[in-house]
Amino acid sequence: MRIRILLPILLLFALAGAAVAQESKFQAELRHEGEKLKSSCGDIKSFAGCAEVLFTGQPFHIAAGSLAPQNGVGLGLAFVEHWNLQDKPWRLSLNADAVASFNGSWRAGAYLKAVYVPEKKIVMRPGGTAAPKPKLELTEYPVLNLYAQSISLNKIAYFGLGQSTTVADRSYFGMTETIVGTSALLPVVGHRLNLSLYGEANGRFIDIRASHGQPSPSIEQVYTEATAPGLTSQPAFAQFGQGIRLRPNLSDYLRLNYLISVQEFIAAGDSRFSFRRFTIDLNHQIPLYKTTRRPWPQDHNGPNDCSSSATDSKHECETIKESISRNREGSIGARLFISQSFTSSGSVVPFYFQPTLGGGDLNGHQSLQSYQDYRFRAPNVLLLQGSFEHSIRGPLGFSFIAEVGKAALTRQDLDFSHLAHSYATGLTLRAGGFPMVSLMFAWGSHEGNRTIAQMNPSLLGGSARPSLY
Repeated sequence: MRIRILLPILLLFALAGAAVAQESKFQAELRHEGEKLKSSCGDIKSFAGCAEVLFTGQPFHIAAGSLAPQNGVGLGLAFVEHWNLQDKPWRLSLNADAVASFNGSWRAGAYLKAVYVPEKKIVMRPGGTAAPKPKLELTEYPVLNLYAQSISLNKIAYFGLGQSTTVADRSYFGMTETIVGTSALLPVVGHRLNLSLYGEANGRFIDIRASHGQPSPSIEQVYTEATAPGLTSQPAFAQFGQGIRLRPNLSDYLRLNYLISVQEFIAAGDSRFSFRRFTIDLNHQIPLYKTTRRPWPQDHNGPNDCSSSATDSKHECETIKESISRNREGSIGARLFISQSFTSSGSVVPFYFQPTLGGGDLNGHQSLQSYQDYRFRAPNVLLLQGSFEHSIRGPLGFSFIAEVGKAALTRQDLDFSHLAHSYATGLTLRAGGFPMVSLMFAWGSHEGNRTIAQMNPSLLGGSARPSLY
């Protein structure tokens, strides 16, 4: 089992070795990073520059970021390499990392990305003709991803299924998941509409285990296969997905990020666990200033890469100095998220693939933050979020979030009645290319208040890793 989990990751790590084999290029990059480290870390006054090299430098840097909630902050090593195909408009990058936390959880993965960046046409203009003003619109590129990732989490809460569960129903389990697959993003309508087609194909390998020594019992001591579908056996899954993404350039006053997708989970050898999932994720940002940046990850980056542009041959990140001196930023946000599952007669959705609301989920996404992590779990969920964020000074910002949500066992019960609600406010830190850090105080549930500290597992501007469910 362990060999099957690690083999795909080792194969992609071998690609890193292939990049290293380009001695002249790799040694030059390594020497350049060493020079930056020496010049930045040799003086106490240049602490910020030293931290930038240590945590965002290329080809190697320290990897840091929160694992799934309750499993601590993972620390380790990350590798990033870029290269271009000769006479081809493809720009390739390889990200690889391995991190572990103090509770024994870990994650290791390698992520290969190919971005198609066509050369810009040279336009000859008559003398005295002014060049057109540069467009500040979002540019989309075709992107192909290959990845292999394995993660082991020792502490995940399970309260049962649906929204009628209580805090007393809490149990814990451990999980190891390996994902090997590919995904692609293809822009089909550009300019103002920015409509892209999305596709993915993954192999998913799950292993559920007991979690003893926690504040609540281990899952097998409280629940059975009937109350936690998939508890006793976890088949391998072939998972496919198709979707449409829309990021139109409407104006400086409204920015949209819409994703509509369908996923198929096909269980090998046990069709009881096969199902389909339909997801609508509608994000809206109303910037208060023209200088306000879009909050979404950049497709051309891997999770350990914070390059500002797909066309930048130097692959440079924003510096801490630039983030301190940047203009004021502020925005109002609104999000509608709906996920529905479809099963055939006699089939069920395994509990470990069901989305959760409350605190953070397996991917680290926050929702209904005044509730405990993984609080409500069901095949069908609905979430409405409203947010306000504004810079205080430089990279330090203030955030307020109001949200309501519902977890339903059937699609018919997924409506806007009996919604759980929550509020949260706190501070955010976006310094250079460092992972975003947030410290939030949440209230509004009948189960008490919470304080949540989180460090994003990707560098600022880096793309997300494969979803764990």
